[in-house]
Amino acid sequence: MRVLIAAGGTGGHIYPGLTIANELKKRYPQGEILFVGTQYGLEKDIVPRAGYPLELISVQYIRRALSLDLVKTGFIALKGLGQSFRIIRRFKPDVVVGTGGYVAGPVLLAATLSRVPTFIQEQNAFPGITNRLLGRFMSGIALGYAEAERYFPKDGRVIVTGNPIRSEITAISKAEGIRRLKLRPDYRTIVVFGGSQGGLSINRAMRELAPRLNREARLQVIHQTGQKSYGAIAREVLGLSDQGTEEVPPSVQDGCIRIVPYIYDMPAALAAADLVVGRAGALSIAEITVRGLPAILIPFPYAAENHQEKNARVLERVGAARVILDRDVNGDTLGACIFELLGNPSLLARMAAASKELGRADATQVIVDRIAELAGWS
Repeated sequence: MRVLIAAGGTGGHIYPGLTIANELKKRYPQGEILFVGTQYGLEKDIVPRAGYPLELISVQYIRRALSLDLVKTGFIALKGLGQSFRIIRRFKPDVVVGTGGYVAGPVLLAATLSRVPTFIQEQNAFPGITNRLLGRFMSGIALGYAEAERYFPKDGRVIVTGNPIRSEITAISKAEGIRRLKLRPDYRTIVVFGGSQGGLSINRAMRELAPRLNREARLQVIHQTGQKSYGAIAREVLGLSDQGTEEVPPSVQDGCIRIVPYIYDMPAALAAADLVVGRAGALSIAEITVRGLPAILIPFPYAAENHQEKNARVLERVGAARVILDRDVNGDTLGACIFELLGNPSLLARMAAASKELGRADATQVIVDRIAELAGWS
């Protein structure tokens, strides 16, 4: 039993691939799983750390404007396609799975031409161009959002599953999350994070909002700044010079706000949260909704084809989230939204219920069922 998984670029593509791989490994412990990625994406570090072998191929973003770069990228794409053929011939997969990123294109195309069953897992409400182009040739397609169905064949190959999430996200109770993060059980908890592609505007808004948050009774906030921004924010909170050489601690406390570069225990943070503020990546939304959390979503404005705003609007339409565009977010707009929601417990409860309705805790199992069926294992 052999599965080839093409996943690359950002965590939003890589972690669904790993979640699927972990479920496959649990069901078929003797099976072999091989990832394919590029040297430029996060997969180069994340996949080996997760314990899976990784092969690298040459592939780049294809620019649509006619230029010398386009010609160069075309040659690189042909090279990547050739490398994909060689990997498939050597590994002999029963099925090839693509969870996104530029690497998925040549790998899935090579698999199709090699007559190997293929399967794509599309995370977003608006599919990426690679999946839109390849969809008609795929053996099976799983969608994170029903809104994406119109971009794919209507012949029974498409299933709406929701997005695969780590089992740890639903495994712990609110009380356990509060205990693990050493929070106050009698305080309301807000979790703020900017996603892997940046949260500079969110960080600025949070710093503007900090004095007002600190005047609020019985409130605690965990604010993930991202590694790049943490040093400057920590130095500001500690009253240190921007030009100083002193090391900053791994977290700092600004009144009720705990500021960290990265939330390593996200399952505990989401379990503890009463409200989430963050970007609108498909994976983050899947984890938020499976926990049934109300959210304030600030879509990353430079996401490919603005897919984060499209994801966020799905939650907004059903009443599970409020949306603030990146260009509009500041201490005033974010504060107005936070305090409106905190001041209206019945509204928060309705948002939580709407969020829970969207969550799909069984997405990974349904996806792996379909992969096994395509591979002839079921």
